Amino acid sequence: MTEIGIGILGGGYMGKAHAAAMAAVGPVFNPTLRPRLEMVAASSTESAERYRAAYGFQRATDNWRVLVNDPKVDALVIATPQETHREIAEAAFALKKPVFCEKPLGASLNDSAAMVVAADASGAPNMVGFNYIRTPASQFACQLIADGVIGDVTWFRGEHTEDFYSDPKEPASWRTTGMANGTMGDLAPHMINAALALMGPIAKLSAQVETVHKDRPGGTVTNDDQAQMMCRFENGAMGHMYFSRVATGRKMGYAYEITGTKGAIRFDQEDQNALWLYRMDEPEATRGFTKILTGPAHPNYVAFCQGPGHGTGYQDQIIIEARDFLRAIETGKPVWPTFRDGHDVNRVVTAAHASNEDGSWKDLNSF
Repeated sequence: MTEIGIGILGGGYMGKAHAAAMAAVGPVFNPTLRPRLEMVAASSTESAERYRAAYGFQRATDNWRVLVNDPKVDALVIATPQETHREIAEAAFALKKPVFCEKPLGASLNDSAAMVVAADASGAPNMVGFNYIRTPASQFACQLIADGVIGDVTWFRGEHTEDFYSDPKEPASWRTTGMANGTMGDLAPHMINAALALMGPIAKLSAQVETVHKDRPGGTVTNDDQAQMMCRFENGAMGHMYFSRVATGRKMGYAYEITGTKGAIRFDQEDQNALWLYRMDEPEATRGFTKILTGPAHPNYVAFCQGPGHGTGYQDQIIIEARDFLRAIETGKPVWPTFRDGHDVNRVVTAAHASNEDGSWKDLNSF
């Protein structure tokens, strides 16, 4: 086993999740590289020291450049606001340090394009944080499609819907300012990433983006509440996606349905340990959707639990990401999703905004 010094930028919601994942990945997956929580960076000395003590880091700093340049920090996790991603990543890649960056890859398409260039030039391992697609159930769905179990895929419906802004009396905050913090910047990338993983590239799309509650206590909303898009995948399949932070009653509505010529698949993240599978070759009397509870036979499950149906959770997805990032560093081989894959998601988001502005279909090759 070899120790590797990990630096995490940002100690809030995702910073904590990644710190916990790096601490747990050794016992769970027994990787050759064993993370050492070397340094955490935050916006103030007080918060950085608080995160250091709470999460078990060796050191703390209020200056991200100090963390990036520290010789004991071998690899970085960026869990800071989107507008900071590019500068931090470029500085790390200049030192050829591996970088894991939370989604979205940057605050704009130009940012993510520049980050891909920097990553490629450095040759350093890089990944983007799309954790939901790493549940054992969704990994199994990818296998079923690749193995042709449901035949040729003809249709995809996906959504990422939550209701944390469904109440118009909910006060304005940082989430209601700036397009990177709107639904298309916050929730949509996760389901777009799932669509690309399950279905392959999108050829063209038509989208509508809107703000439902334009004024909230404390300020005017400057970004979007919900959006929908029709799309045509390069494999010829039709698709539809819906994204919303005002979907009353939905808490973690990351869900998809996939129809093929021999069967179909359904999944809902609110029941993340189950996958529904329909197969046309079953006897007619018993033909119908079958609920498959995840267990040791499904990808990455057994590392967490030996009992079928006992289930994995949100934090486990982040631990799987940590294992994959360490594997990319150890082998020097790209592990999906790389920065280029994150940029592909941003291309879809940018095309959707452009389609909404002029009401036309957009060819993804133009973005």
